[in-house]
Amino acid sequence: MRKTAYLLSVAAVAISAPAFAQTAPATTQQDAQAGTPATAPAAATQDMNAGDIIVTATRRSERLSNVPIAVSAVGQESLQNSGGSDIRALNQLAPSLLISSTGSESNASARIRGVGTVGDNPGLESSVAVFIDGVYRSRTGVGLNELGEIDRVEVLRGPQGTLFGRNASAGLINIITASPKFTFGGYGEGTYGNYDQKRLAGGVTGPITDTLAFRLDGVYVNRDGFYRTVNPANGTESRVNDRDRYFVRGQLLFKPTADLSFRLIGDYSHRTESCCGATYYGQKQTTDPTPDAAAANGAGVNADHAVSVTAANPIVDILRRQGAYYPLAGNNPGTFNREVAITPGQTYRNTTVDYGGSLQADWNLGGATLTSITAYREYKAGNAGDVDYTNVDLTHRAADGNAYRQFHTFTQEARLQGSAFAGKLDWLVGGFYSKEDLRVVDNVVFGSQYGQFAACRLVANISQNAALQNNTAPGCLSAAGRATITGAFGALAPAVLGGLDRLTGGPGVGGGVNNVGDQGSVYRQKSENYAFFTHNIFHITDTVSLTLGARYTHEQKDFSANFNNTNTVCPVQQANLSPLLASAAVPAAAKAYIGGILTLSCTGNSSSQLNALNLQNNFGEGKVTGTAVLSWKPIPSLLTYASYAKGYKSGGYNLDRSPLGGASGVFSARSNADAAGLRFAAETVNSYELGAKFKTRGFSLNVAAFRSEFKNFQLNTFNGSVFVVQNLVGCSTSLNGGDTDNLAATGQCTGKADKPGVISQGVELEATMTPIRQFQVSAGYTFADTRIARNLVGNSAGAPLDPALFLLPGSVLSNAPRHVVTTSAAWTPDLGSNGLSGLVYVDSRLTSDYNTGSDLAPEKKQDGFALVNARIGIRGKDQLWAIELWSQNVFNKQYIQVAFNTPFQGAGSSANVANFGGTGNALYSAYLAEPRTYGVTLRSRF
Repeated sequence: MRKTAYLLSVAAVAISAPAFAQTAPATTQQDAQAGTPATAPAAATQDMNAGDIIVTATRRSERLSNVPIAVSAVGQESLQNSGGSDIRALNQLAPSLLISSTGSESNASARIRGVGTVGDNPGLESSVAVFIDGVYRSRTGVGLNELGEIDRVEVLRGPQGTLFGRNASAGLINIITASPKFTFGGYGEGTYGNYDQKRLAGGVTGPITDTLAFRLDGVYVNRDGFYRTVNPANGTESRVNDRDRYFVRGQLLFKPTADLSFRLIGDYSHRTESCCGATYYGQKQTTDPTPDAAAANGAGVNADHAVSVTAANPIVDILRRQGAYYPLAGNNPGTFNREVAITPGQTYRNTTVDYGGSLQADWNLGGATLTSITAYREYKAGNAGDVDYTNVDLTHRAADGNAYRQFHTFTQEARLQGSAFAGKLDWLVGGFYSKEDLRVVDNVVFGSQYGQFAACRLVANISQNAALQNNTAPGCLSAAGRATITGAFGALAPAVLGGLDRLTGGPGVGGGVNNVGDQGSVYRQKSENYAFFTHNIFHITDTVSLTLGARYTHEQKDFSANFNNTNTVCPVQQANLSPLLASAAVPAAAKAYIGGILTLSCTGNSSSQLNALNLQNNFGEGKVTGTAVLSWKPIPSLLTYASYAKGYKSGGYNLDRSPLGGASGVFSARSNADAAGLRFAAETVNSYELGAKFKTRGFSLNVAAFRSEFKNFQLNTFNGSVFVVQNLVGCSTSLNGGDTDNLAATGQCTGKADKPGVISQGVELEATMTPIRQFQVSAGYTFADTRIARNLVGNSAGAPLDPALFLLPGSVLSNAPRHVVTTSAAWTPDLGSNGLSGLVYVDSRLTSDYNTGSDLAPEKKQDGFALVNARIGIRGKDQLWAIELWSQNVFNKQYIQVAFNTPFQGAGSSANVANFGGTGNALYSAYLAEPRTYGVTLRSRF
């Protein structure tokens, strides 16, 4: 059900907000750099200057109302009230931001104004960068860790590159944790909730000497999973998506003089959790009851085809004959039963460790301040999983230590900033260096039941008559089935029957494609980055300022890969069947069937032929980016500004073997030269913005209109077996529908491939009101039309778009709702005169419809929904104690984060049928969002 009209009506009443961040008195630049919190943590500090908090988004401590950029700020109190312990909670408080997690707790995707990077492919960096205490974290998933106590989180919208060490093309999340203090204090809290949730957190800070202070924070969380395993006798976990983690962070703040400070931070995070399960989201089969000749011959014509939903999907029938608990028979996938079935002997349980340290030095030189941040991080996440999401063993990654992702990252940032010409110029110059080693080890294999399942799929393509199939016989064929094949293919029957038999294995054909695949294949990507940047504010008059910033970035990446693949069936199938595909004497219908055998034997380029390769490739690229902002304060309470920014995100390598051997990969010869086919180009953006910020006593209002034009947008798509990475670029001339058909040979750009591939434009409104001292209301509205260009090609060389992405041209990008409204309200009344106070808090996020799949298949759509969190409590004097009752997702809204093609389980969506005819029988699964949770929390501050 669409909620656009309701969203607009709500937005007209409650405009928008920086998500109820706390107010604070102004601090000096030196205080902020030395680690002094810029935001008061207690609700008691709120005053009539609502919304005018101190931020350091411009590397200068400024009131939010005086910063001429689009930025939202969330304080510790707001994040705590919303129930957040990691960055996903920001969804409730920042309407332009959407963070989702998918295949594992090491994966996350952050989007700002509808633009972001799918996080399931570690070769891609995020369009939205994450910084924690000034240290760049190279993948968004690290923000899913516990954060401990924070000071604030700043969400900067639009390209970034002239203020922070690492550049970003869509935006930036800047997390500032609570720093050591020279007065003794601390906090502790304990939570118990449903799903047997137990969470303990605490911290203590204070002086060691007059010049040295410390801080220690720790968090422990244990919780049952949101999914129940329906076959617990399999010897694996009975719950999936549980939490079992701990986090510790220690800090030292050394201030030998008033002008010099050092902040040393070390942290360690450990998670051993079963994640992440998925449930079936769609299982309908669609057909075209009136196919035309063009569709039957593969002409790829966008004709109007009728779409008929059949009573049953043969893929479901095959799975259930092989013992599947899910999907259910008929057209009920049982999505929100929150039940999963795990293949016996497989697991989702993995260990993730994330640790490192940083040293920040701030030195006041009199006329300037020098800041240096040196950091080293290590991150390793296991990647085992039953990745067919059913108890039928089609494919999996075993927990044998040969499936993981590992990062080693060193970064160094230095900034020098000050004022000149009697305060007429605020200047900043900086440099950044990073070196990262990425190692991905994979052991994904076809499962013990894959061969039989694959053969049965092919037999069902000829006829859905179950009498032709025998799940226990070679080739999944009964005697009647073999006779049918012989009659249908004539002289080609022996080749077809041999191909089917080699899938399943048996006498004379070996063991089939069961239990073969990668056994510790290794991908390596080494990245070295250096940059120089400057950001300067010219105060032309007392009310007019001009900001000019520039950056030069150089990126060097070196890729290598070595394979250990045991699939020896694929080369045999290719030797026997590929000549038939090349023969003009073989009918098109037979070629389609033979091609299906080859595809299912070698899907994802699984082949022992890979073992002879020693892939290596590298590239270096440099890019100049920058920003210009003109701001004017016509009256003291109003700031207006206009800005332009050019952003950049480096290219890289698709860490998936699928593109090897060309576009189809399966049937082509492989060589070391294929490594270049894994590379994707850098993403660039030109962004324009007009904004105004109004601030008066008790009320603030921010308005921004934006347009961002992305070239070579890096799109990552899972097509049911492999990840496909393409750069989206617009062609200057018409493709005459070549980008919206199902043919790989059409859609080449004959003009210039230099137009934006994705354009995000819209309006953001932010407002906060404090009518009385102890009551604050905030609201936010974002309208973002994030649309993909027409006449779309797959790279700047004008190569045709992948046929699987035919729905993209002219459509709205995935995970980009057009309308989002957030609201929050907090009331902290005094209870009597003895220092007691209450807490009543509620927040909400209302979002319109959006599609969660990169290919925009209709089956992956999520209808609009509203999500509400609430909290009520009583606090003692000076918050020495507090008790709070809380609930997240109060109304238990059932919705998905991301839907995807269930691996190997069918092909073709209803959109394929509607455009090209034929049959669509793909099954779809989804990673579900969290259900309603509730509990009680006890707190103490001292």
